[in-house]
Amino acid sequence: MDKIDEIVEKRKIAHAKLIDLNSKVYKAFLEMEKVAFSDGALPKKVKELIAVGISIVVNCESCIQWHIEQASKANAIKAEVLEAIEVGIEMGGGPATVSARFALDVWERIFPH
Repeated sequence: MDKIDEIVEKRKIAHAKLIDLNSKVYKAFLEMEKVAFSDGALPKKVKELIAVGISIVVNCESCIQWHIEQASKANAIKAEVLEAIEVGIEMGGGPATVSARFALDVWERIFPH
């Protein structure tokens, strides 16, 4: 199991635990996420691309993986995701290039061609 698979698996396990524990805070977070990423003045795809850039800046590998995957599911193309990664690099400077390395691994897995 590689790092990306491990992150996905850990997220699924934590999600199930928090649901089983009937976490009110986690349920509220899931509802907020649903509303925040629904189509509005900005379509879901654009919101996911924004989240990719933010994830790079805050160095959240789980967030990077999730939002690249969600951007892909929202019909973002490979070039759009790359540009979102590049915006994250610009906004975060040198340290963001470290997060971008992981993002590029996810990007290549989700967009192999």
